[in-house]
Amino acid sequence: MLRTLVVLAAALGSTSLACTFEPPSFKNTGLAIRITKPAALVFNQQTTRVIQAAFRHATYPNITGEKSMKYLGRVAYGLTNIHIDDLSIENSEVDFKEEAIKIEIQNVSASFKGTLSYGFVGAWWLKLIHLIDFEIESSIDLRINTKLTCKKERVAVVTSDCSLTFHKLILHLQRDKDPGWLKQLFTNFISFTLKLVLKSQVCKEINFISQLLAKSFQDIGENFLQVGDIGMDISLASFPVIKANYTETRHKGLLLYKNYSDSLHDSEFAPSLLSESRMLYFWFSEHVLSSLALAAFLDDRLVLTITGKELKEMFENEELESDQEIVQEIFQDGSYNGSLAKVWSLSPSQIILQPKGTVVKSSVAVELSVSSRGVIYFEKGLSAPEPPSCGDLPWNNAIEEDNSGYPDLIAGGKGLTVQVQEVQECIEWILYQLE
Repeated sequence: MLRTLVVLAAALGSTSLACTFEPPSFKNTGLAIRITKPAALVFNQQTTRVIQAAFRHATYPNITGEKSMKYLGRVAYGLTNIHIDDLSIENSEVDFKEEAIKIEIQNVSASFKGTLSYGFVGAWWLKLIHLIDFEIESSIDLRINTKLTCKKERVAVVTSDCSLTFHKLILHLQRDKDPGWLKQLFTNFISFTLKLVLKSQVCKEINFISQLLAKSFQDIGENFLQVGDIGMDISLASFPVIKANYTETRHKGLLLYKNYSDSLHDSEFAPSLLSESRMLYFWFSEHVLSSLALAAFLDDRLVLTITGKELKEMFENEELESDQEIVQEIFQDGSYNGSLAKVWSLSPSQIILQPKGTVVKSSVAVELSVSSRGVIYFEKGLSAPEPPSCGDLPWNNAIEEDNSGYPDLIAGGKGLTVQVQEVQECIEWILYQLE
């Protein structure tokens, strides 16, 4: 569960002495992410894979010691090459609590194997060493309270509240299931020591995986919002919110482009803009979208070149059937060979978010080179309404096909909300990348 749960935790915010924020306010929020409880239940389906990875990847140190035994003197012992041989998980549960995400794993059946060495230390320091293979059967409950913290304005995950409860811990020697004096000799004090080692190493590995996932998820997010020199600052803008039905974080969303300086102090974000009916919500401020459009303009990315073959397909489209006389006048010989059209933006595009859709306003220049006519040049102001749908969003291929169709886009309040109903395949993809 931890590996997948950190996918949701990594998108979320912070409380730590390493981070300081202004008094609670939404004015600096450029983008926000909300993950609801239904999504956490989907994450919970991956619990088995994560806990198995934590147990298998944990390194179990050698255990050595001595014990004084009546009539036998001192007995030296050592457990080496401890490793997981078999592992199964019966059940797992996840719940949102105030300031923490509670994870409970019931009945983790784990079998450990290794080598037991022991010897008797006599009065003349004579030590006789014996080696025996051992197996340990265990039944464990695991409880973790995962907290979301901030470190250097980046998301970090704390799993220090991690505990293991042992319902069974049985030592078998040489695959002999019958108790013997040697087994009775070692079981009690080795079991106590082994419990401490297992708790320390398993919880340590869970915390390591959590931190790795937090970093990886943020790196994926930054890379997704970066094209060439254009990037987005996803540092946290405020402390996280963990409610009974969702978790949420707010991020700065400031443009990173060469020497350009960006700031945001008038965001109109409010938690009421997001609901709890879908699994995953992304909210983008109008400022964020306009900043990306500005960067695209400054970086000369709003340029389109159309060659002869593409021009032919475009002008012979049925939608331009009524304009064919003009097309024939331009291309008098009917040939598009050598023709070239170039379209570019004369100014940064203006993005206006409205409940009925997004309006993009821009001034463009068109230069059409035709072998038989020379060059045709004109400028035009455009206002293009975009309906609230997102059939071309890059994450659509990570969303299950169902009646909900594509994610919903809701514009308004100087912000754009992306609602995602299904996240299962997206989770699977992220986990696959991190395994």
